[in-house]
Amino acid sequence: MAAEDLVERRSIDVVPDDERHGTAFSQFTLWLGANLQITAVVTGALAVVFGGDVVWSLVGLVVGNLLGGAVMALHSAQGPKLGLPQMIQSRAQFGVKGAVVPLLLVILMYVGFFASGSVLAGQATAELTHTNDTTGIVLFAVVTAVMAAVGYRVIHVLGRVASVICALAFVYLGIRLLDRVDLSALLHDAHFDLPMFLLAVSLSASWQLAFGPYVADYSRYLPRTTSAKATFWWTLSGSALGSQWSMTFGVLVAASAGDAFLANQVGYVVGLGGTGLIASFLYFVIALGKLTINVLNTYGGFMSMVTSISGFRGQKVIGPRGRAAYIAVIMVAGTAVALLGKDSFLSSFKDFLLFLLTFFTPWSAINLVDYYLISRERYDIPALFDPRGRYGAWRWDALLVYGVGLLAQLPFLVTHFYTGPLVDPLGGADVSWIVGLVVPAVLYWALARRDPRAPGAEPRPERGVSPTATEAAAP
Repeated sequence: MAAEDLVERRSIDVVPDDERHGTAFSQFTLWLGANLQITAVVTGALAVVFGGDVVWSLVGLVVGNLLGGAVMALHSAQGPKLGLPQMIQSRAQFGVKGAVVPLLLVILMYVGFFASGSVLAGQATAELTHTNDTTGIVLFAVVTAVMAAVGYRVIHVLGRVASVICALAFVYLGIRLLDRVDLSALLHDAHFDLPMFLLAVSLSASWQLAFGPYVADYSRYLPRTTSAKATFWWTLSGSALGSQWSMTFGVLVAASAGDAFLANQVGYVVGLGGTGLIASFLYFVIALGKLTINVLNTYGGFMSMVTSISGFRGQKVIGPRGRAAYIAVIMVAGTAVALLGKDSFLSSFKDFLLFLLTFFTPWSAINLVDYYLISRERYDIPALFDPRGRYGAWRWDALLVYGVGLLAQLPFLVTHFYTGPLVDPLGGADVSWIVGLVVPAVLYWALARRDPRAPGAEPRPERGVSPTATEAAAP
């Protein structure tokens, strides 16, 4: 394959049928590799760090990964059908310009995850290059940006490589861990505590739901004939298996190592594996796992920024220089946050995850109800780029539902800086994400099914788009 064929040309425009390639199995390797990484380990560890026991933390994490992963995989199944990145579809619900509201929050998410990933990956990179953490963070950020600029093909290659190498490393680390700990003792000390159980569910559910705003970006090149069920199940199995594997390791490490792990997450995990060449290999594995997910975050941030700005400028095609500029903005912002917060990573990461969950569950509920129940998997694709078209510039009913979904969660929300008034009657449990899914889903369905624009008239064809590209839009 020539180098010019490797570098992606598409951004938020429709992927033509003659450029589609791959199979649904590619979603399994990508999301397995993206989840076998150190930040997922830390996320699982938080369930124990904040008071949960091993058994019920593991059960809660499984429940959250399956529930959140199912929602995430439903978004993934949209990619082959429409050939569009995920957030451009939000224009059908919020309007061509109104989609900027959730998009701004999505961009904030990408910067936050880029930063949190760079903190841990920077430590590993620093050890590999014999430099300090600051230099390691910067080097890691530059490599991330370059791979994101190359685009879709290299992202999937990276996922395949990471899924194999990281899986082998986690098998080895698991064996080493089980040699050190008394597993029966850890599993014997089981005491169900509802708030701690729901915290574990929320941690893993938020981990999965945070992929929702960009998961279809990595399935949109699949052939239009790709089964939606196959895309759903391969995405769910890869993401849920990878994250649960990492989080289970994190639970066992946190329960057995305590402060030794909390003081230096990367150093402890590598020390568990050994020294010398083995340690160097494990530092490489940590950096590779984080590179996979950070490239996704950077690429997704680029897509979201283009979607936001193009809604007002009408631009659909971005040249290489523009692409590099958008990616550079994500890289610089994420790196700055990483350098500022690298000394307080663990204490703020839980609140960051739950805070994100508050904003993305209403968006996810609205998007899925609209796609599967209102539009029945058919969008007027040309109208997604026309503020005067079928979906309009601003869909105030959807924005109102989104706002209600946000407000409905506040009484049930638990974070370090805010606790809702209905938390204590529930024993301290955080169920805000459940409210954030159900309330906007019901409200949007009740409003949108009466809107004639949803299943509406025949779309008008768009010049430059093949007939098959508009079939997904035809009612």
